[in-house]
Amino acid sequence: MSWSDLLVGVTFDSPSRTITETDVVMFAGTTADYSPIHVDHEFARASQFGGVIAHGLLGLSIAHGLMFGGGLLGRNAIAFLGIKDWNFRAPILLGDTIHVEFEVVERRRRSSVPDQGIVTFAVRVVNQRDHVVQEGRKALLLHAPS
Repeated sequence: MSWSDLLVGVTFDSPSRTITETDVVMFAGTTADYSPIHVDHEFARASQFGGVIAHGLLGLSIAHGLMFGGGLLGRNAIAFLGIKDWNFRAPILLGDTIHVEFEVVERRRRSSVPDQGIVTFAVRVVNQRDHVVQEGRKALLLHAPS
């Protein structure tokens, strides 16, 4: 998809992905976040969630991959600029299947580099029960040829 296709109001729906215990254990090992709610089944079973939950940042990372890892932006992406107003609305449980619904809400060329532009997306991470588990905005720097 090119710069000219990313108009304000354009919406997307990503593929889905099921979150597994392997995902959580590998993320814990990569980040050194071994909080018991993520890795201790007995502790997590006694929690308000009733079981192990995924790290919030794991959900955010997988959501980003679902949005852009499949080549939606092709070779147009330059950099991920940031997130704004990100909210973790509900836990992602082991076995949940998530997908991402996202919409272009802002698009502008960089005044200092006119062949680059910034696109901001409103993002919702949704589970198989149609519950929004995370949401916020993400901004990306893209090639924006004239």
